[in-house]
Amino acid sequence: MNEVSEEPASVAPLAPGLYLVATPIGNLEDITLRALRVLRAVDKIACEDTRQTQKLLNHFGIRTPTISYHMHNEAGRAIELATALKAGARIAVVSDAGTPGIADPGGQIAVAAIAAGVPVFPIPGANAAISALIASGLAGAGGAGESFTFHGFLPAKEGQRRTALEALRGRSGGTLIFYEAPHRILDTLADVEAIFGPTQHVVVAREITKLHEEFLRGAVSEVRKTLADRASVRGEIVLLFAPSAVAAEREGKPSSIAAEVRELMKTQGLDEKDALKQVARSRGMGKSEAYRELQRERSK
Repeated sequence: MNEVSEEPASVAPLAPGLYLVATPIGNLEDITLRALRVLRAVDKIACEDTRQTQKLLNHFGIRTPTISYHMHNEAGRAIELATALKAGARIAVVSDAGTPGIADPGGQIAVAAIAAGVPVFPIPGANAAISALIASGLAGAGGAGESFTFHGFLPAKEGQRRTALEALRGRSGGTLIFYEAPHRILDTLADVEAIFGPTQHVVVAREITKLHEEFLRGAVSEVRKTLADRASVRGEIVLLFAPSAVAAEREGKPSSIAAEVRELMKTQGLDEKDALKQVARSRGMGKSEAYRELQRERSK
């Protein structure tokens, strides 16, 4: 029987269809070879911001025509692009940075293309939420990284933001991932502290893949103080935390020191001494006072 060898995908002509292309979130070296090939070969690139994408295209010497595709024209543009796709066009969709359709435009055109029977091709690459998760340390904290949910941006208004966070208070066993603006991160951390408690472990990932990349890990009260002590907070931010069992039990009554110590030992791998020290700091207590209270709780 004769074997038929397939032409490698890297040199095969690009098929008609919609290509959702992930682009770097800060470091241009994170672009993939496949993404570059697709961006060169498509008929048109639909961009969240044509000016921003043009910088990327110029850097790699790509001259493919661009067209705007953003939150303000997404519905109408999706119809226009779907018509071109049905006629056999090859169109790429990119956001300013990261993966289109994830807290960025891209979802509506994907739905329209599928409804029209047009193939949709994901071209994977950089994503701030996943990059933050794998470096957060939460993946090894009691399996918190095995189960996670992405919530995009929290509401900008305080009341709506608190309502959204309170709806998540009863969850445990999985990591919650949010995007947040630098000018709102302190208010959001204050809300997390009020709803989940001052010892809730959080991770704030800032400027991922960029020159000033930073990960802040610790009790929410401590991370909030670290950021509040700065003259300003800049850069794109990802906030991650796994609601503790203690937070789930916080229904109008303060959690015990013993419960918070147990939770820190479980979720952060601390020994009892270090966990107690962290609880004492977050409560504004001395270590000796916290230790005596812990003993009193255990003797009940």
